[in-house]
Amino acid sequence: MPTRRHFLAGSAATIGLAPLSAAPEARATTAVPAPAPATAGTATPNLVVILADDLGYGDLGAYGQQLITTPRIDRLAAEGLRFTDAYSTAAVCAPSRCSLLTGLHTGHSAVRANPNGVAGALKAGDTTFAEVLRARGYRTAVIGKWGFGPEDGDQPSHPNSRGFEEFYGYIDHGHAHEYYPQYLWRNGTKETVAANANGAKGAYAPQLIEQRALDFIGEHAAEPFLLFLTPTVPHAPSDIPDVGAYASRTWSQQNKGHAAQITSFDTLVGKVTDRLRALGIAEDTFVLITSDNGPHEEGGVNPDLFNAGGPLRGYKRNLYEGGVRVPLIAWSPGRIGAGTSDRPTPLTDVLPTLAELGGAPAPTDIDGLSAAPLLAGSPDTARHNHLYWFRDERGVTSRANTEDGGRATWLAEAVRKDEWKAVRFAPVRDRALPDAQWQVELYDLASDLGEQRDVAAANPSVVAGLVALMRSSWADTYARRPFGVRAQVQGPVVPGQAFTVTATLANGSAKPWTRALLALSAPAGWQVQAATATGRDPLPAGAALTTTWRVTPPATAAAGTQWPLTVDGTAQTPTGPVRYSAPERVSTVPPAPASDAYLSDLDWVSATNGWGPVERDRSNGRKPAGDGTPISFGGVTYGKGLGVHAPSEVVYHLGGAADRFTALVGIDDFSTNQGATGATKASVRGDGKVLFTSGRLTGAGGPVRVDLDVRGVKLLHLVVEDANANTALDHTSWALARVTVR
Repeated sequence: MPTRRHFLAGSAATIGLAPLSAAPEARATTAVPAPAPATAGTATPNLVVILADDLGYGDLGAYGQQLITTPRIDRLAAEGLRFTDAYSTAAVCAPSRCSLLTGLHTGHSAVRANPNGVAGALKAGDTTFAEVLRARGYRTAVIGKWGFGPEDGDQPSHPNSRGFEEFYGYIDHGHAHEYYPQYLWRNGTKETVAANANGAKGAYAPQLIEQRALDFIGEHAAEPFLLFLTPTVPHAPSDIPDVGAYASRTWSQQNKGHAAQITSFDTLVGKVTDRLRALGIAEDTFVLITSDNGPHEEGGVNPDLFNAGGPLRGYKRNLYEGGVRVPLIAWSPGRIGAGTSDRPTPLTDVLPTLAELGGAPAPTDIDGLSAAPLLAGSPDTARHNHLYWFRDERGVTSRANTEDGGRATWLAEAVRKDEWKAVRFAPVRDRALPDAQWQVELYDLASDLGEQRDVAAANPSVVAGLVALMRSSWADTYARRPFGVRAQVQGPVVPGQAFTVTATLANGSAKPWTRALLALSAPAGWQVQAATATGRDPLPAGAALTTTWRVTPPATAAAGTQWPLTVDGTAQTPTGPVRYSAPERVSTVPPAPASDAYLSDLDWVSATNGWGPVERDRSNGRKPAGDGTPISFGGVTYGKGLGVHAPSEVVYHLGGAADRFTALVGIDDFSTNQGATGATKASVRGDGKVLFTSGRLTGAGGPVRVDLDVRGVKLLHLVVEDANANTALDHTSWALARVTVR
């Protein structure tokens, strides 16, 4: 079964930590206890992060803007801490937002480029700042643009699976470009926006997002909350109901709309702080305001009209300062004093900063450093040895391409160390290209903030050192240390038969925990018996507690039904109690096949897919009833099959009844006809054992034949993985997938 890891918690004030058990024990309950509200007026602060979309360094009055009015944010900048050297971690939004959420720069993060067909997704080992704070009892929400796929309400990269108990807005990166959408997501449900039906413009999404954010603050004013507010302004297009004060300007309509979007963002920020003041919780709240990258030039917008980058060179998509240096304002009346900071502060610092402010342990394997001491006025806040950026961008805009000297689609990376900034470009799309073949530029930001004078030739030793930092900052695969709770179900889940659940509570933080406990909750009537110890005291930093249970559903449990299981891991940390939770849904399996059958005619146990639903064709021997079309390889059509998109995994229950499994697997004509870059790898697993691996599959290479002995196999897994770090054209099919029964 595919597994997912979630972090949910009760209130920090009410998490109960039971005495450590010396003997194995388990519990079975009908439901996991709901989080209880915390006591108002505690020292635990509320946390609000407001992220604009494509807001440039010079787009706010506090950073020099002259044409667009932003009075509310300017006031917050005057009252709070204004950062002059804050940085997004990428020059486009998806990798930037991934780094913001996980604390990893783009040499380590799960999403390192904007989507090229298929949206990027957070990985199972990633930990978001919401997961960290939820464990300490925070009520958590992301409202607005999420930006990671797939666009489905039940998948591991969904906000509800990544620590946000409430989500309202856009899942998909591309969908977020619609200001009058036909639908928005509320948690796992797609809600139709009736006022926008049939192309009408009756409901402006930023206003819907604004109202939901204000409601969330009001609903949770009496308990610690984390709000990640991500409106889509001022991203293109420049749609807005009213251009307001800019109507009389002689600018183009696109520029008027763009300016009005920035002012509307300012108004939104003002409404949030007004709501905090009205509820009497402004002094108990930290607010961070920033942007995901530099200013855009799309949809007819002219960033030069507004001097959107201020004194900086470049735009969105450039790794020069204008593409990655962003506004950052921290405000909390009575907690943050007025001032300015020139500390180079990447948005990877948000996770550890929020964790320290909220008294939550954070992973030690992140790239961010906490800026919480700086917010409190301390001069001793840790500083980064260097900052790193990577770019793999295929989109081109004219100004950005000009700044890059026509190299906008080249791979690029950059490093800042102290006041030195190096940017380099690879003439072919291969990051492993020898250093000598890259084109390297060097700038001294202390004397040349606008990056106008390349001094690489005069400073070869500095260039060599910065290039070495670029190399050391990159990992093809960044292995994460375990943190929090993970659960794994070893099935199949057959009514009346025992199966195994194994869970791990990992202390991936820097300090030891005490009274660590694991407990499993199952539906009423299910038997749960721990096979190993459920407690450990202490749990050192870097160590883990692992517990295994034998779980038996009643013989009367309905087949083909999903059931909830939840593993809770609790511990006492130096800053207070935590509770991590891993909810799983297990399915009692459908009956095993009683005769020879195509898999597309059987019910699966589970199916996960990188994009869209698994396509199942049922046209052979039946009336067309599936949601797919016949499979085609090299112009040869097969009437039965499963269409998937890497990464995918489809699981079937054979129950030991089948004899052989046969199929053809490969990248089908559907994908090949769109482009030749698709590459995948397929495997077949039986009860966790690898029975077959295809090697690299491409459209040009054709399908691979599968013929396997599956005698005794209870669960059959069909797995397709990406083979070239580009999932755009990886639609893969299992044609004539069939089992024979003895």
